[in-house]
Amino acid sequence: MRYAICNETFEGWDHERICRFVAELGYTGLELAPFTLAPRITDVPPAQRQTLRRQAEAHGIQIIGLHWLLAKTTGLHLNSADPNVRRETANYLIELARACHDLGGNLLVLGSPAQRRIPVGVSREQALHFAAATLRQCLPAIADCGVYLCVEPLAPPEADFILNAAEGIELIDMVGHPCCVLHLDVKAMAAEPLSTPETIRKYGKRMKHFHANDPNKRGPGFGSTDFTPIFQALRDIGYTGWVSVEVFDYTPDPETIARKSIEYMRQCAE
Repeated sequence: MRYAICNETFEGWDHERICRFVAELGYTGLELAPFTLAPRITDVPPAQRQTLRRQAEAHGIQIIGLHWLLAKTTGLHLNSADPNVRRETANYLIELARACHDLGGNLLVLGSPAQRRIPVGVSREQALHFAAATLRQCLPAIADCGVYLCVEPLAPPEADFILNAAEGIELIDMVGHPCCVLHLDVKAMAAEPLSTPETIRKYGKRMKHFHANDPNKRGPGFGSTDFTPIFQALRDIGYTGWVSVEVFDYTPDPETIARKSIEYMRQCAE
């Protein structure tokens, strides 16, 4: 397993300190939330991107990609009924892909539930077609950056659109681009009709990235979810991508979250 962790876990820490600390624990990847760098990714100039990449690589850490892509932005929406908003959203996703490439990564995780909620007066079918139209506009340029766009199903109440793996695949197939792939998240999969290992076995061949967490919003090993059968399912499908720790409850502290999460995952992997 290749282990990564998301940088927003370490609120208030500078980037180099994060890289140094997680490397000491055995992580080799770091996943970035754009809002931790600037209000918009276009506010992060090329020189700063190169500095962030060099600092990570100096500690043996790869910046693997970006997530929370549209979080804390205004005027962007994946499935807006307004074609101008969809165009702006597609253009911003391209800018995110360019930044991802500059930082040394190749993954964009499309979660951002607030920016994909079904607009008032729009049906689910219409929302699906609007979202597919947005992604078709940007995926050729994203692919040119060597980046994959990973569609992340998210369960209610956080989301009301693309709620499970089957719906994620439905959107991916509508888009019809090889760089549009599936992302799976343990917390979100708790709401799937199948168990998490069964969901991985059924849909995992379409998956490019994986988030490790517990339905209680904490890290792996901080709740009741047994990761041993989850990791066995990942092995069964031949998954060789990253397992990235993403939490939403930052207690008790970043150090404990990062340390105990990787210790627990290593035990399960063994």
